Amino acid sequence: MCGIAGFTGAKSPEILEKMLNSIFHRGPDDTGMYFGENISMGMNRLSIIDLQYGKQPIHNENKTIWVVFNGEIYNHKELRKKLENLGHSFYTDHSDTEVILHLYEEYGLDFPNELNGMFAIAIWDSNLEKLILVRDRAGVKPLFYSIIENNLIFGSEIKAILENPCSKREINYEALYHYFTLRNIPAPLTAFKDIYSLLPGELMIFSQGNVVKKKWWNLIFKENHDLDEKSAEKTLLELLKDSVNLRMQSDVPYGAYLSGGVDSSAVVAIMANLSNRPVKTFSLGYEDEFENKDADIFYAQKVHKMFNTEHYEYFMSCKELMDDMENIINAFDQPFSGTCSTYFLSKIIKKHVKVALAGDAADELFGSYLSHRVAQPMYYWKKLYNKYLNNTLTEDDKKLFKPCDIKFLDNLYQKTNGNEIDWRYSLYLFSDKEKQELITNNFKDNLYDKTTYDLIKNYFQNLTATDPLNRILEMEFNTQLPDQVLSYSDILSMSHSVEVRSPFLDYRLMEFAATIPGYLKIKDGVVKNILKESLNGILPEDILKRPKEGFVLPIYDWMNNKMKDFCYDKLSEKSVKSFEFLNYSKVKEILDSHFIQNQKNPAQIWTLLNFQIWCEKYL
Repeated sequence: MCGIAGFTGAKSPEILEKMLNSIFHRGPDDTGMYFGENISMGMNRLSIIDLQYGKQPIHNENKTIWVVFNGEIYNHKELRKKLENLGHSFYTDHSDTEVILHLYEEYGLDFPNELNGMFAIAIWDSNLEKLILVRDRAGVKPLFYSIIENNLIFGSEIKAILENPCSKREINYEALYHYFTLRNIPAPLTAFKDIYSLLPGELMIFSQGNVVKKKWWNLIFKENHDLDEKSAEKTLLELLKDSVNLRMQSDVPYGAYLSGGVDSSAVVAIMANLSNRPVKTFSLGYEDEFENKDADIFYAQKVHKMFNTEHYEYFMSCKELMDDMENIINAFDQPFSGTCSTYFLSKIIKKHVKVALAGDAADELFGSYLSHRVAQPMYYWKKLYNKYLNNTLTEDDKKLFKPCDIKFLDNLYQKTNGNEIDWRYSLYLFSDKEKQELITNNFKDNLYDKTTYDLIKNYFQNLTATDPLNRILEMEFNTQLPDQVLSYSDILSMSHSVEVRSPFLDYRLMEFAATIPGYLKIKDGVVKNILKESLNGILPEDILKRPKEGFVLPIYDWMNNKMKDFCYDKLSEKSVKSFEFLNYSKVKEILDSHFIQNQKNPAQIWTLLNFQIWCEKYL
């Protein structure tokens, strides 16, 4: 695990050093650099595999090809044996990085297909004068780039690119506009003009100013309606167990996030059964008493006792959140108002381990969020709407609407006519119409008629899934998962030099999940039903039946009282007007409606708050 950075063109040790220093937190154990005729690239290393010999950059036998790499290759041992049988010789002991380089020699640009892991890779091929950038299938590891004056600059985080004097800190109005709806910047855009994110499963070749990009992997949904439910549960569990086992490979101590929910508890249970020593587990609690959050600690402790883990708890306060908000935004380099729990729990994890397994992506693969819960019921509501009007719905009809309330479905249908794109768009935060009141005329003038509705509509193009739930899952797998969920998991853990490994993101498990019909994922109103059924006998029933809580801070509870002064201060007239982005009158209206009129809209305030802090930090 590391942070990588580099650029083509004239070499400059000073510039590369500045770039790497800006992401030192991603790899505080070691720094390595390579300078060729037209390339400067390097890495900061968080040593996890082959501690002594696995230093990067790594080269081939005749030093004509060099690689820097951020991530882990879980099948590197098998790949090394395969490559040695093909005649390749290695100079490291068991480095997964060197495997990447020899795979490239053997398979060319098809080499990523051999990898099971999470990765952001940069390969310099001096024979061909080509720089090759590759990002893993799901987008676990970030990779950003900028092309300026026929040269390419890249880095694991945007801040590394901003340290290069060729980059320009110009804002991207379109990206910021979408932020207010999505609560994150949608890739490939970033908050900065001319800086982009490589997409998940994407490969880019840069040679003498020319760029070629291609998708080397996509998650294809091919629902198997003949799938036997019990057989599918068995296969799912076998894949999850093998994935966890692979991710327990490490030359340093490892542990696990434990929220007390199904996903993290399942990972811990499997780890405990595979380990010959107690698994280190970590949970986040709060100084204030919140019934739903106290339940997290209760169930996490239950799992800890059940599997005899070495358990640690970190309790944080609202004040700590307010004190650290600038650091959190600094970690992202761009506006972000999603979950930030990982940042605080990683504070205690780093004291004990370098690596922690987590339950990320189970929700996105098997269905849990509001948009997932709505998908199938709305599909049937649209078909049965006339029966509803005629008051002839049967009990069997009503079962098709679970877990949604009929009144909620009717209200959503009245607004959207049940159109898939429209109802999904309506569940986002600020609509295009609302943003017209929120942003200034100067902001509007720089948008060139861009709308977030059109962006969402485009997300639904070329989906491979056919059933209503899997279509939403596929759309969000390609967007919300990498841009928000995996982004905060990586960025916030790495800000404390902690590597997160997600067993649910093993490509074999993802591809199998894409064959499972939606009606097995949310069944009779039970979210992630097939996953929970596969875990019967592994986790206790009360954990399997726990209502979905999510690994999120109680920000909205705090915002009702403890954060009032903080919000008014950060979003004061002077602060907001110091940047020509937002209409202060609308910002104040949103604040007053929440704090004075009791018309709760904490998500909007949290989104505005993070935007304002980003402006002050970066502009």
